[in-house]
Amino acid sequence: MASTLTPEPSDNRPNISAGQVKELRDQTGAPMMDCKKALTEANGDLEKAIIILRKRGTAVAQKKAARVTSEGSVAQYIHAGGKIGVLVEVNCESDFVARTDDFKELVHDVAMHIAATDPKFVRKEDVTKADFEREKDIYLSQAMASGKPAHIAEKMVTGKMEKFYEEVCLYEQPFIKDQTQTISQLISAKIGKLGENISIRRFARFKVGDAGETIAISKPEQKAE
Repeated sequence: MASTLTPEPSDNRPNISAGQVKELRDQTGAPMMDCKKALTEANGDLEKAIIILRKRGTAVAQKKAARVTSEGSVAQYIHAGGKIGVLVEVNCESDFVARTDDFKELVHDVAMHIAATDPKFVRKEDVTKADFEREKDIYLSQAMASGKPAHIAEKMVTGKMEKFYEEVCLYEQPFIKDQTQTISQLISAKIGKLGENISIRRFARFKVGDAGETIAISKPEQKAE
């Protein structure tokens, strides 16, 4: 009597091709094995895999945030026929990373972004108390003037302040070349790829005809307890 072979149960894992892995690596710069794992987790969906890698990049960034960034580079960007100029200092941990094409690309992109959006601060933590209180008072007065109860007005102010941060803080702004990610997320992705802490230290933006210039210096990051 012939024996019958019972097929082994399938684990339902998608068959990820080398081409899919290469495409994801080209778009994100993440290591090959990380790309394959992300694609497997996303069932082969490229967009979902990109999101997974971004989230993991943020996790890597948080782990490395306490590391000292004493290397890096200063870059310039001149725009609009010489009418707008930017100097920006971006820091990393080693001179080796500072000389990589990925890091140079990041510094150039950040300088170009600053030229286009004119942020006033590097991070939310850099917003001065006077600026914070002024904006909060304006938003609260507007909410109260519209007849909203105090507790509703306070909630409205919270939402308005988040929008304020997005407008004036470099790290909170959507990246001009990819509006689906902020500058903070852009930096986190580079941290995940290059394996070092990266931070924007300071920048200056000048525009012909403006009475003043924008100069922003970031406070040292506080280590988590």
